[in-house]
Amino acid sequence: MSTTSSAFVIELPEGSLAIHDLSLGTPAPDAPVVLAIHGITANGLSWSRVADEVGRRHGAGGVRFLAPDLRGRGDSRSAPGPYGLAAHVEDLTSIATVFGAAPVLVGHSMGAFIAALAAARHPERFPAAVLVDGGATFPVPPGVDVDAALKAVIGPAMDRLSMRFADPAAYLQFWSAHPALGPILDGPGGDAARAYIEHDLVQDPSDRQWRSTCVLDAVRADGADVLADAETHAALRAAVESGVETELVWAERGLLDEPQGLYDEGRLAALGLPTAVRATRVDANHYNVILDDRGTSAVADAIDRLLVG
Repeated sequence: MSTTSSAFVIELPEGSLAIHDLSLGTPAPDAPVVLAIHGITANGLSWSRVADEVGRRHGAGGVRFLAPDLRGRGDSRSAPGPYGLAAHVEDLTSIATVFGAAPVLVGHSMGAFIAALAAARHPERFPAAVLVDGGATFPVPPGVDVDAALKAVIGPAMDRLSMRFADPAAYLQFWSAHPALGPILDGPGGDAARAYIEHDLVQDPSDRQWRSTCVLDAVRADGADVLADAETHAALRAAVESGVETELVWAERGLLDEPQGLYDEGRLAALGLPTAVRATRVDANHYNVILDDRGTSAVADAIDRLLVG
């Protein structure tokens, strides 16, 4: 493992995994660890505001907050397939081994499903998890075209992966029109949101245009697991039954700031959320639940309860 100014890097036989250390100050060797897992087309810097809030509460060196760029995204874009949630679980296990920790997992969106699967497979390694607007879902009916279903759910995000931009400013302008993420750029979380967005950019040497770092094959494989993998859908309950302390923080509004979010009280009841799972509703949308004050406070509250536990 080597280090850079912004991340640890775990070298692989091919490519590498980048891990952002978003801790406040220099953590003590015995400081508790939070391991944060981003969404399907995001990167580790999406966790900056949550990390700042956790650091503010615990003081410099009080908590080590690690946020990897998942395989096929950001500075881990060179890490090859096979992709899928199981590959991310193995990567997280390697990270926990390197740091000698039993971390609190916190996952957003697809990252919440990865967190649940990691906890279900390795409850002794991952004894606590915060799932943020993800981690529980209804299975896709047999015979459904998974690619079509994925397109219906995250079509705009997938379309972005093939787009080209003249410069980072043009990419920020593109995001400024997004109904859920755009308003954050003009608010208190604007600097963190801009850094997160710009980290998703890489310049193509062939035409000097800028594009997303996300590997489309990784997004497709991971999305297929979220939608249709039986083990992934059962992971939350399996983790809880194995004794993993688990919280769900869910946003009232959706990916485009629409009134209906991924969850509501009725959907959670229909899903049969395990009674041991503490569920917290937040006045936020799917994006700003980890980028604005209300969301970051609720997520940090859940992390704090599990750190103490």
